Amino acid sequence: MTMPPSLDPTDSFAAVRPRLFAIAYRMLGTRADAEDVVQDAWLRWSAGERHDVATPEAWLVTATTRLAIDRLRSRKLEREAYIGWWLPEPIIEDVHTPETAAELASEVSVAFLWVLERLGPEERAAFLLRQVFDQDYAEIAAMLDKSEAACRQLVHRAQARVKQEQPRFTVPQAAHRELLARFMQAASAGDRAAMKALMADDVQLVSDGGGKVKSFMRVLEGAGRVAGVYWSLEHAYPGRVAYRPALVNGEPGLLRYVDGRIESAQSFIVDAGRIVAAFVIRNPDKLAGAPQTI
Repeated sequence: MTMPPSLDPTDSFAAVRPRLFAIAYRMLGTRADAEDVVQDAWLRWSAGERHDVATPEAWLVTATTRLAIDRLRSRKLEREAYIGWWLPEPIIEDVHTPETAAELASEVSVAFLWVLERLGPEERAAFLLRQVFDQDYAEIAAMLDKSEAACRQLVHRAQARVKQEQPRFTVPQAAHRELLARFMQAASAGDRAAMKALMADDVQLVSDGGGKVKSFMRVLEGAGRVAGVYWSLEHAYPGRVAYRPALVNGEPGLLRYVDGRIESAQSFIVDAGRIVAAFVIRNPDKLAGAPQTI
């Protein structure tokens, strides 16, 4: 989408704003940070001299990318001091109103962003711009102020790491949703055996409480152990735990409520008909966008 430079600056920014937010969110993993970066890009755009800008979109994408890299670098110490595992702030849509599902499902899953956390800021930016937003290497080099060869190397290294940690197959949403419906039923009933049957033997669970609520400080592994976590919550709060299906970052997921209040947003990797990973986001600061009551 290339916009003519004759467009009013407000109109030209509005036309590309969804793309800017998509880049910033994938880079930073939180709505607030993404919105701040997009707002900073707007302030620079609205205050600048635009008569010599041939392609407003390219200017805005470059500004947003650089601002996101700067924000990611500045948050490095904050991320290192974060208590426990860091998971992205989920974008939650009701399953009955999935208008944005197709847009969100494009490389924005919680699992995908979890993998991206292992990449450096420039490596992450180069990979996203090339593999997700289909920028050519000349454009990426200009944005990152690097040579095309260096950018190719960044993308190659990032692609190898992402490929290593992603699931082997893409599961149709209908199959994903059906498996989670059965898991939700088993979890609601506290049926430990049924939950184990729906999980891979080496299933993993990652929990993010951010130091605000209790969470596991290590990745839990094994169907028995992970099923036991769900069983323990149901056992501790009999009749007070409820699950609701939702689209979490464009994929079927679950919202969990305790005493009618949101307790976590959960995303799952499904492979070969079993749950192979669960990401449980419990940090209340990251649940502001979820329905707060069931």
